[in-house]
Amino acid sequence: MPSQGFPGLPQDAITFLRQLTRNNNRDWFNANKERYRASVVQPMCELITAMAPRLARISNCFIADPRPNGGSLFRIYRDTRFAHDKTPYKENIGCHFRHRAGKDAHAPGFYLHIEAKHTFYGGGIWMPPTPVLNRIRDTIVDNPQEWSRIKQNKKFRKYFDGISGDQLQRPPRGYDPGHEHLEDLRRKSLFAMHTVATVQVTTPQFIKELDAAFTALSPMMRFITYALDLPYNLEE
Repeated sequence: MPSQGFPGLPQDAITFLRQLTRNNNRDWFNANKERYRASVVQPMCELITAMAPRLARISNCFIADPRPNGGSLFRIYRDTRFAHDKTPYKENIGCHFRHRAGKDAHAPGFYLHIEAKHTFYGGGIWMPPTPVLNRIRDTIVDNPQEWSRIKQNKKFRKYFDGISGDQLQRPPRGYDPGHEHLEDLRRKSLFAMHTVATVQVTTPQFIKELDAAFTALSPMMRFITYALDLPYNLEE
C-alpha cells in the first residue's frame, strides 16, 4: 500500500522534543516557535491527513481532523493551574482520533503519542465516567467469549501485549469477584498500546505500521463502541 504521500516526520521534530525537555520554558519556546510550527505542527497535520482514508477503511466513525487547532492534534501547552509541575509545555506530541459521538479524551478513540525516545500508539477509552465504564463492564460480563477472542486474536497479539489501564484495588461493586475477566473489570480505563523507538516515525513506513496496528485493534474498538450503543460504521 502506498504511503499516501507521507514521508515520515522530519528528524528536527524529534530534535525539537529532545531540546524541549532540557529547555522547557517560555523564552526558549518563543525563540523556537516558528521551528515548532514548521517541524512539528505542519508535518503532524500532514500525517493526520494521510491517516484519514486509512482510518475510514477501518471505521468511518473516527475522525482524523488535520486542523492545527481544535483538530486531532493535542495542544502542546500544559494546563498548570492545579499542577505541582509548572513547566509550561508538554514534552511529547499527542494525537487523538476520537469517535464522532465524543468531543473529549473520555470518548473511544485511536491514539498516537510521540516522545523523544519512545513512541506508542493504539487506542481504547481513557477514564470514562463510572456509568459509561459500567456499560463496558456489563458487555464484557455478557460476552466473555468474545472478549477472550479479541485478546487472543493473532493480529492483536502481534502489536499488543494485552489490555492495560489502572485498576481498582477491589472488584467493582456488583461484579463477580471470580469472573474470568476480573482483571479487566477492575480497570478504570481500557486501552492497548504498541511501543516503538521514535526513530521509526521519521520513515515512510511508519504510517503503514500505524494503519496495521489500528486495524489489529479494530475488534476491541468495535466491542467498546457496541457496549456504548455507538455505531462503528455509519452504514451498518
